[in-house]
Amino acid sequence: MAFMEQLGHRSSSPLYAPSHRKAVRSAKLSALHARLSLPSKLPLQTLARCLIDPSADPRQGYNNKPFSILGQDLLGYYTSEYLLCRYPRLPMPVLFAAQYAYVGNATLAKIRSEWGVEAVAAPGTEVDAGLLQLKKMIPRDASLYGETEQVQNGELPTAPRIGTGRRVRSPHWRRGLSSRIVFDDEFGDLRAGLPDAQPYPGAPISTAAQEQLQVDDEIEEGTSDAILEETPQTPETDPTTLTDASAGFVRALTGALYLHAGIRAAKQFHRDHILSRHVPLHQLFNFTHPTRDISKLCAREGFEPPVARLISETGRYSRTPVYVVGVFSGEDKLGEAAGASLNEGRVRASAAAMRAWYLYSPPENDVVLPSEVEGAGGSRKGAKVWKPQMIDVGEVIT
Repeated sequence: MAFMEQLGHRSSSPLYAPSHRKAVRSAKLSALHARLSLPSKLPLQTLARCLIDPSADPRQGYNNKPFSILGQDLLGYYTSEYLLCRYPRLPMPVLFAAQYAYVGNATLAKIRSEWGVEAVAAPGTEVDAGLLQLKKMIPRDASLYGETEQVQNGELPTAPRIGTGRRVRSPHWRRGLSSRIVFDDEFGDLRAGLPDAQPYPGAPISTAAQEQLQVDDEIEEGTSDAILEETPQTPETDPTTLTDASAGFVRALTGALYLHAGIRAAKQFHRDHILSRHVPLHQLFNFTHPTRDISKLCAREGFEPPVARLISETGRYSRTPVYVVGVFSGEDKLGEAAGASLNEGRVRASAAAMRAWYLYSPPENDVVLPSEVEGAGGSRKGAKVWKPQMIDVGEVIT
């Protein structure tokens, strides 16, 4: 009995971050819960775990890595279905850029800052549970430490990897747009940070894990007297940047909301904090030959060939003339723009016409997202009725 009482007051594993018992007494954590209007189904202990980055605590049962993986898939799914249903003609490069603009690391880090969540200087058990726990990467000059070659080869955790994204790499394979769609992540980038697979069945586990299993077995048998105190420990983990840790926190919070409060709470959270942000999609386009693109588009859709016409002009014989040129297909004006010369106005008007074609959006009443009717079965209150969504034939390739 004395042993069991001692076991109830002590922990069988070292602590790297504040204990979950401190979460209910954290004023910062309670204020964050109220500030974000989180449902009562999400406990403060889970919110505190969402703030623990794997660099601060390597144990997946205590950090936010499992929640972050689920939240990343949910954010990518909700954002991609919104973009595809609202703008069915978006080219894939623009879709990837829009995805990153909504749920990329830089955006999620800014959201964390706007929420008022502060980061710790160094992780430990003595800090407040309402702070973002991470082991910060120290900025330094790579050339002074001989890391320039590693950065070029993509061996550092934060460096972009070079390759095609396929499991079996070959120098003859080209990483094109199809490869980015099939093998890469939701941003069209090479997947990084994938969990290491077991090299072969029966592979030995690490020494630390073996020692932990022995301690657990001895505790179950009731013969262990070597129980670790709740003292701060220094984990041997790789440091990370504040941007990556902030993105992991927002993704983990989304995953935790989905698990505790359901799909409706997760979608409402995504709508309030992600889709409510303004992204200028028209600035993501970069046309190389817009005049050729608009000609190909008109030929594909059966329109009359495009013709550039001068609408108005001013200052033809001055230093700064302005020509307003429109691109017409028959009697329909496809685009209009101003330029310092007739040719510049024609090119800008063609680009405006292509931009207007790609940014077409169906009527509001016709847009029904797949997640809005998912699992409804016609019985859920407030569920929408599914309507087939528009699928475009594809972007113009010249």
